[in-house]
Amino acid sequence: MSVQLGSALAKHLFSEVGSFGTVALRLFFAAAVLLLTWRPSLRMNRRTWTVILAYGVTLGLMNLCFYLSLSRIPLGIAVTVEFLGPLGVALLGSRRWLDAFWALLAAGGVILLMEGRGDLNLTGLLFALAAGACWGLYILVGAALGRHTTEGNGLALGMAVAALMTVPVGLSDSGTALFHPWILLAGLGVALLSSVIPYSLDLEALRRIPPRVFGILMSLEPAMAALIGLVVLGESLRWSQWVAVICVVAASAGASRASP
Repeated sequence: MSVQLGSALAKHLFSEVGSFGTVALRLFFAAAVLLLTWRPSLRMNRRTWTVILAYGVTLGLMNLCFYLSLSRIPLGIAVTVEFLGPLGVALLGSRRWLDAFWALLAAGGVILLMEGRGDLNLTGLLFALAAGACWGLYILVGAALGRHTTEGNGLALGMAVAALMTVPVGLSDSGTALFHPWILLAGLGVALLSSVIPYSLDLEALRRIPPRVFGILMSLEPAMAALIGLVVLGESLRWSQWVAVICVVAASAGASRASP
């Protein structure tokens, strides 16, 4: 709920500072909060810094592609398409016939989205697919980050890298509009809702429940995005698009349940 409420709030900022400015605000404030919280040491070996840099660049690109998508298509559809990235990681290398079924079910969901898209923006869909690819890479790089760093130190430094990458672009695109008090306050809200709170809750959840159960619960994200989009943003989906969301949720839950 926190992530999708943050995305809904971010969508209200697009008309004021655009996608680039919104990404810059989110990552700047998220990095500031995490750095103040963890106060990570900069004394790390070259291998660890390589992983942190890769994590930060991936995080920045993922957020940028997602917000470029969100500015063009409904929240529920953007998250549903983006979720194909982690689903692909879950199915990567599997040779079981049941996982092939989950992949086909997810593909069927995407076809339903395309068939019933009406005036759905194709560029927005492509940005969502790019965000999904970055999300899949983010999971793989994030696992390496967990092996090379402790607590939230790697997350804080990676977020700082993402902020350093996106803030200059946001400033160039939005200029002084980023410094209006209510814009800064909204940006802080987006950072807390979309990054700081959910990432912290993720860490606590993974300490208490198995990754398989965590993956099943995360699979509800496209449905939650569609509901938040409907209630908060007034973005209604066609019946075929709701079926598509359900297909992707079911495929993600099934693939996660079958994972060790």
